[in-house]
Amino acid sequence: MFVSVKPQVVQKVLEQIRLNVSKKQLIISVAASVPTSQIEKALAMDVPVVRAMPNTPCALGCGMTGLCKGKFADARQMETACALFSVVGRTVVVDEKHMDAVTGLSASGPAYIYIILESLAEAGVKVGLPRDVATLLAAQTTLGAATVVLQTGDHPALLKDAVTTPAGCTIDGIMELEEGKLRVTLIKAVVKAAQRAKELTYG
Repeated sequence: MFVSVKPQVVQKVLEQIRLNVSKKQLIISVAASVPTSQIEKALAMDVPVVRAMPNTPCALGCGMTGLCKGKFADARQMETACALFSVVGRTVVVDEKHMDAVTGLSASGPAYIYIILESLAEAGVKVGLPRDVATLLAAQTTLGAATVVLQTGDHPALLKDAVTTPAGCTIDGIMELEEGKLRVTLIKAVVKAAQRAKELTYG
């Protein structure tokens, strides 16, 4: 059974369906910031609960989902949950204490990437490219770079260095990024989003 409602109404919904839930059912919650303990308590039984935090690219089969298990979920039930979300992308299992960080990074992350993509495309327009060409170049370059990281397993810093030739164009661009504090701004964005997720915890 999936719990796919806004965090604010999870408690009420669980109270309404409590009589129709049994210990044999697996409850998978995608309600942001709602801990498994709250779901277990609301259902008033030792029911297996798995908490999941997918992101919007799941709609196209290239998403990222973080999962954690509740007190009564076993390894087989976690495998079932992972298999379900693997259909729409990649999955990672973490301790529940890390779920707010997952929310701040991969759940909110597409919005950060879209801003970066938009900025790169605008830069392309600034240096004379047609907007559609600039957007395609930015999007495919982002996809390609991410694919290289995933398929090689190499550290992004190592891959960056492979692109950066001495006295070349790329190092000048990187210097501008560093001067503009892009790196620290992205780190702060993830930290802030994770903190907000923690503040939204209900129960």
